Amino acid sequence: MIPAKLSKLVRGVAKLAAPPPDLTVSEWADAYRRLSPEASAEPGQWRTSRAPFQKDVMDAINDPQVQNIVMMFSAQVGKTEILLNAIGYFVDHDPAPIMLVQPTEQMAEAFSKDRLAPMIRDTPTLGKKIRDVKSKSSGNTLMHKKFPGGHITLAGSNAPASLASRPIRVVLLDEVDRYPASAGTEGDPVNLVSKRTTTFWNRKRIMVSTPTTKYASRIEFAYEESSMEQWCLPCPSCGEYQPFSWKQIHFEYDEEARITIKVDHACRTCGALHGEHEWKAGIGKWIARKENAKTRGFHLNEMASTFVSWKEIVHNFKEAVKGGKEMLKTWTNTALGETWEETGEKLDDEELYKRREDYGHEVDVPDSAVLLTAGIDTQDDRLEIEVVGWGAGKESWGIQYHTIHGKPDHPDTWLQLDAFLERKWLREDGSGVIIAAACIDSGGHHTTEVYKYCVKREHRRIYAIKGEGGPGKPIIIGSSRKNREKCLLIRVGVDAGKERITSNLQLEEEAPGYCHFPIAADKGYSQKYFKGLTSERKALRFTRGKPRYEWIKTTARNEPFDLRNYAVAALEIIQPIFEQALRTGAAPAPSSAKKPVSKKKYVKKQNIW
Repeated sequence: MIPAKLSKLVRGVAKLAAPPPDLTVSEWADAYRRLSPEASAEPGQWRTSRAPFQKDVMDAINDPQVQNIVMMFSAQVGKTEILLNAIGYFVDHDPAPIMLVQPTEQMAEAFSKDRLAPMIRDTPTLGKKIRDVKSKSSGNTLMHKKFPGGHITLAGSNAPASLASRPIRVVLLDEVDRYPASAGTEGDPVNLVSKRTTTFWNRKRIMVSTPTTKYASRIEFAYEESSMEQWCLPCPSCGEYQPFSWKQIHFEYDEEARITIKVDHACRTCGALHGEHEWKAGIGKWIARKENAKTRGFHLNEMASTFVSWKEIVHNFKEAVKGGKEMLKTWTNTALGETWEETGEKLDDEELYKRREDYGHEVDVPDSAVLLTAGIDTQDDRLEIEVVGWGAGKESWGIQYHTIHGKPDHPDTWLQLDAFLERKWLREDGSGVIIAAACIDSGGHHTTEVYKYCVKREHRRIYAIKGEGGPGKPIIIGSSRKNREKCLLIRVGVDAGKERITSNLQLEEEAPGYCHFPIAADKGYSQKYFKGLTSERKALRFTRGKPRYEWIKTTARNEPFDLRNYAVAALEIIQPIFEQALRTGAAPAPSSAKKPVSKKKYVKKQNIW
């Protein structure tokens, strides 16, 4: 017989040497994962039953036949928590080299600090395996963490060096529709990082995103090449399994009180109407629309969420409709988990011309416009200028479209511009208002003249800009002084500005973003102006087999469209001043650091030509 102490020791050694229990990702999460108070309204032990649609998605990771998992998800359905559970599972139960890629390095750093670190801290089994970054002996950093049998690296899709180094078995790609088209000059970041998994027979690639624009959405492409599964629930009346569809939603909404009264979902088979609680009382399941052994794809919209109600979704829809096309696009992406299809329709210049308004007798600026900006374009024989007024919700009023005839290399042309930009514009209340900021395009043949003019007038918020096309770039990209004149040059994402302007011009009733134009003949808003304002449309083009939207001209002259874009950029540059103006009703005037001088002395002193 084996002595009792020896028997106990043998059992202890056997327990230590035994392989871990065979768990799936969801089972691991139910057993070990703790939700952190910073990231969850319900901190404490994770429960997959709280959102049952997450179970099969997580457990697909454990299927040895499945290499790729695609999640085209709306907001509010826990997609980030699924990624965190996958990380926890591989760290604790199936060690491997892991990489998580965010759209940018800054977002990767934020994910590490705000989501990953709290999970490690509050999940004891992970805290034992990943040492704190602050520990001197940990060897861990914000973007790279070691654990027994593996490591996890966090990276931005815009950093090619971090995407193409060491082999990785598990790749987690978050918000792939926000990735740039190319990681530097290295090519598509998804393909770049995916190549790092090729040496592993048991590799996994998990792609997650809310979709963006149709034909240009990475996650939609990946989903359509997958099993294309939908979360379905049985109709309470006939039992027919089906996904929730916005087309089948029926609601009553009190427009005055802005409250959703009632929401029902119609069965696509029998037509019966049932409320949210009746539908969600059923037991759901994922139903595939295609067979695909290696890639499982899941689509889920916000109506399936256990964290947001149908009444809230309807309310958000009504608010998005009021907010215009861009807000409706965002709602479609984030609530329905669907791509937005750009129609590419050309705006009707004649309809815009017909809706011009009378601002009032001898009035330049309606009282609702609290601030003015200007956009300026240089041509070989003239300067084109538009002054735009701005109010609450970035509602806009065209104030003046003006042409200064004269070559940009002649001093008098710029003196005329100075006089125009320094004038006061009459309000309805009798007061005068000046231009708060202006942007001048530095492209074309007169870059040096623009730099020389602007560098001496930055104290008046007159800025040189350079437009950059391409999707995904914000209206204000950045700035530099890398030119001989040391002029502040602001880089402007013109496509983002064109998107906003086009969306706002499509508004037919007064709302945030609505565009007003004066009917007065001396303001410059002729039929020619509106043809130029509607001179471009968005069209789908294919470059090297890849779809992308581009802005194309439909008429020869597009200066009005460009000038409105530059006026928008000026507003974005001085956003804090605009917000102050909305609070106080008047914007502070640009500072004047120098005493006025005569034209003759001014030209000599500034030496700009």
